[in-house]
Amino acid sequence: MKNRQIYNCQEGCPIESTLQIISGKWKAVILYHFTKNNVHHFGELQRNMLDCSRRMLALQLKELESDGIIQKTIYPAMPPKTEYQLTAFGETLIPVINAMEKWGNYYNQRSLDRLN
Repeated sequence: MKNRQIYNCQEGCPIESTLQIISGKWKAVILYHFTKNNVHHFGELQRNMLDCSRRMLALQLKELESDGIIQKTIYPAMPPKTEYQLTAFGETLIPVINAMEKWGNYYNQRSLDRLN
């Protein structure tokens, strides 16, 4: 696990604690895909996130793994088969990601309503 800061709970510190885990351009999007299906292959995630480069996806997955949010399993096959899935700790983020999805849908609809 990366060295993460434990904030001394001034106002807003729980938000800072959460953001240091899920912030990053693609981490929340990656986690969103895990709320829909708990197991993913690298190529599958890449196909679902076309604007995310292969290098960036690998980096974000590595950080999520380092933080104990996902686990990586490599199967001995040719070519090697790699699966990623949420850990029990990572599953505790599902309500957070679901709330972000709900708010994003609200925002998108509100923005469309303003255009009409």
